[in-house]
Amino acid sequence: MTSAPTVVYYGDDFTGATDTLGTAARAGLRALLFLETPDAARLEHAGPLHVLGIAGAARAMTPEAMQAELGPVAALFRSLGARVLHYKTCSTFDSAPHIGSIGAAVRALRTAVEQPWTAIVGGQPNLGRHCLFGHLFAAAGAGGEVFRIDRHPTMSRHPVTPMDEADLRLHLARQGLADVRSIPFTAASQGTDALGEALQRTLQQPFSGTGAVLFDVADAAQLATIGEVLWAQASRATLLAVGPSSVVDALATALGPKHADAPAERPRVAPARGPVLVLAGSLSPVTARQVAAAQSFDTVWLDAPMLAQRDAATLARHARDIVNELSRGRNVLACTRPAEAQMPPVAGFDAQALARAGGDLLARVLAMVPLQRVGIAGGDTSSHGVQALDAWGLSYVADMGAGASLCQVHSDHPALDGMEIMLKGGQMGSADVFERLVHGIA
Repeated sequence: MTSAPTVVYYGDDFTGATDTLGTAARAGLRALLFLETPDAARLEHAGPLHVLGIAGAARAMTPEAMQAELGPVAALFRSLGARVLHYKTCSTFDSAPHIGSIGAAVRALRTAVEQPWTAIVGGQPNLGRHCLFGHLFAAAGAGGEVFRIDRHPTMSRHPVTPMDEADLRLHLARQGLADVRSIPFTAASQGTDALGEALQRTLQQPFSGTGAVLFDVADAAQLATIGEVLWAQASRATLLAVGPSSVVDALATALGPKHADAPAERPRVAPARGPVLVLAGSLSPVTARQVAAAQSFDTVWLDAPMLAQRDAATLARHARDIVNELSRGRNVLACTRPAEAQMPPVAGFDAQALARAGGDLLARVLAMVPLQRVGIAGGDTSSHGVQALDAWGLSYVADMGAGASLCQVHSDHPALDGMEIMLKGGQMGSADVFERLVHGIA
């Protein structure tokens, strides 16, 4: 293998970026997630990679900020000689024209690739996300009931980017992707040749404006077929692919043993050595159930409205309370009260400000008491939490279940280097995921 990676991906939040990292690692692909666009020295230190990831926070940015954020990613992709540039979205595609716009991301990255169209993979079956005839469906929690996304009890009422349109073609048209063509799951179910022919028919007519092709995903078996078709295209000319971790999942199958090491066995997760801190900033009912199931923790209830106002006294008080419990050897769950975690939040409540305050709180605690294992719940909270640390990368350790990955922190700071951290989105993880973080997985 040459030093050039096959896939470069940008995760629009940190939890999703670690899910893609885990997907690649479990497929036997050598992967590393950088916390910012790496320079030559970092790349040299990392060594040869199949998959190079960059964790970002574009889903919480304006289109103008996304343009500045993604420009260096496009330049890096061009310089490395990779074949696929993957813009990793949340599996629920929650985004809006003014914040986290997928259309803005495509416009920022299109010039980096040779293919004149963008591939969109519309589902991630292992997380209960399915795309049928262009419409997105999502389970409410691990193994929960599946809803059309605009009727989903959480995502339809997301506090920042509510999903009120299930047809991804219409959803993305609002964001400037005016010509998104859909290939139904029935084509993928007939095999690689049938799907390839369907794609060629779709590409025969010129696109009006920014063109994209949306691939339905009904079940996990169809990903291998989609991956074969996408890799055939990328082998001829570099390709921009948009969607959740299923993009890398599909491509890993297509790349096969020629590019990958032996698939990684599911590793055992040892019990934590020392106390564990979990920061739960998610407003999701799924996380609320996980909080209720966390019996091995002492709870420090966070004053969300005051933290969102960046009140210094509240931040200092919470940090002191958390450190006191950790110093006694107690596991600590720092989270908002259930009454404050209702969706939509009360008027004037700033979820982004709360996420940034959570990052400040985590950095302050870790400066006072070094830990071996930490967990963060919530996409924005995870992004801001990791960005607040003096770290430069993450590598995969283990699958904690249902879209939650345990990772190892890479830092030039000795107290942080080697710390294990689990990042999970609000909708991700099993009911006992926080307990697993303490007691391990046999």
